[in-house]
Amino acid sequence: MANGDTEAFTLMSLGLFFIIVRIYVRWSQVGGPLNFAVDDYLMPLAGAVFIGETVAAHLVRSKFNGLTNSYMTDEQRATVDPSSKEYYDRQWGSKIQVIGWSLYAMILWLIKFCVAIYYSRLTSGLNNLPARVRFAYILLGVTYLLVGLTIVLGCQPMHKNWQINPNPGNICQPTKSTLSVLIVVIPNVITDLYLMSIPLPLLWAVKISIRQKLTLMALFSSAAFIIMAGIIRAVTILTAGPDGAVAGSQWACRETFVSIVVANLPIIQPLLRKGASKIGLSVLFSSARGGTGSYGRRRGESYPLASREGNTQTATKKSRTRLSVHEGTITAGYGSDEEGLVGTGKKGKMRDITVTQETVIETEPAGKEPEGTGRFDWGRRE
Repeated sequence: MANGDTEAFTLMSLGLFFIIVRIYVRWSQVGGPLNFAVDDYLMPLAGAVFIGETVAAHLVRSKFNGLTNSYMTDEQRATVDPSSKEYYDRQWGSKIQVIGWSLYAMILWLIKFCVAIYYSRLTSGLNNLPARVRFAYILLGVTYLLVGLTIVLGCQPMHKNWQINPNPGNICQPTKSTLSVLIVVIPNVITDLYLMSIPLPLLWAVKISIRQKLTLMALFSSAAFIIMAGIIRAVTILTAGPDGAVAGSQWACRETFVSIVVANLPIIQPLLRKGASKIGLSVLFSSARGGTGSYGRRRGESYPLASREGNTQTATKKSRTRLSVHEGTITAGYGSDEEGLVGTGKKGKMRDITVTQETVIETEPAGKEPEGTGRFDWGRRE
């Protein structure tokens, strides 16, 4: 197996491993597939498509020798015998490139939808943010239709995508089609930036320790690595020359792997936290010690999380293991076993939260508590 194949299948295996770990964590949290959220089904689907993408990259590289209908002069096109092995490889290499582009876009947007659905749980109960998540659904739906239709219908008639002679033009050379590259990379970057913008302003405004704040922001801004991988792939395709088909396929697998890891980290981080604790690295998931609470503030001090100005809260220290969350409040917890920010149920229903520490900080409203206020807690939902 070539080095490129080894890398591709290794990344695929690691990506599937992250998805399996995610399923395990979610299963332990909600009690089985019948209680899974939509993103818990979409992520395994993305893993299945990742397998298809990796196989497509393998075929282009190993079976068809990295040949496509690109990077040929008109003289070379005229001299290729239609009955030759080269002609056959170039045609099928180009067909696989069209399939590869389609699978690549499908994986990325499936993962984006998983992130948006996760954020819909993350921001439940907060003013404005749920609306931003709903807009994310619209943005992702529109951009995916644009990308998918451009890949499939950008070159007409479709058979020109694998035409050797005469020259079909740049648009119909799927390996280096400028249209395909730009129509994927631009919406890809825009949607990732938008998804990053949903939780980061909230985390920046929350009154927690700088270390906790930076850790949370790093977790939710890790999509920057996906953006960089996508841009590198686009530049590689446009500048790689005759090796563009192989290089583009390699970077597609790399970007997909990074996307899967980044999207699943917030879900599996409770398991990582437990593992770090067992090997003595729990400090990675806790704030600085020394006279302060778990967020770098003295126990008993208030730390409001508000979606609008004018909300005031006080904090009292109580030793108990259960508390109820009232309508209009949210509990936010980095380290939550299910999600970072947990909203209340609909129509004023109370939701019990089991806390993992004996001593908890409970916020109580000063007067009538406006909708959209809340706090950070290391709690775990039941």
